[in-house]
Amino acid sequence: MGISLMPEAILYHNPKCSKSRKALELLKKHKINIIQRLYLKETLTKDMLEEIISLSKLSARDIIRSSEVEYKENNLDNPNLAQDEILDFIIKYPKLLQRPIFIFNNTAIIARPPEDILKII
Repeated sequence: MGISLMPEAILYHNPKCSKSRKALELLKKHKINIIQRLYLKETLTKDMLEEIISLSKLSARDIIRSSEVEYKENNLDNPNLAQDEILDFIIKYPKLLQRPIFIFNNTAIIARPPEDILKII
């Protein structure tokens, strides 16, 4: 077999999330070679989260799910929290991470709606 020239991408994926499943389906349909990061099972690192923030031009607050119980219980709406503190909470409670997150060609997006993937592939 020869070397594959298909582009590689990363999808922070939660199989229980319909938007995440739809994003995965779109990527497969467009034959994008992806690395799935099952972030609820694999440990998130600060480097991973900082890469998402850097490539997406979003803030730590933008990549956190404010509807989760852990968000409310830990007063994460506190405007005085530093980015590092927010990232520490996402690492401690990975379900706080927005989903799905797609990284491709040095760009990261929160793929909601999943069709937003088409803008960067």
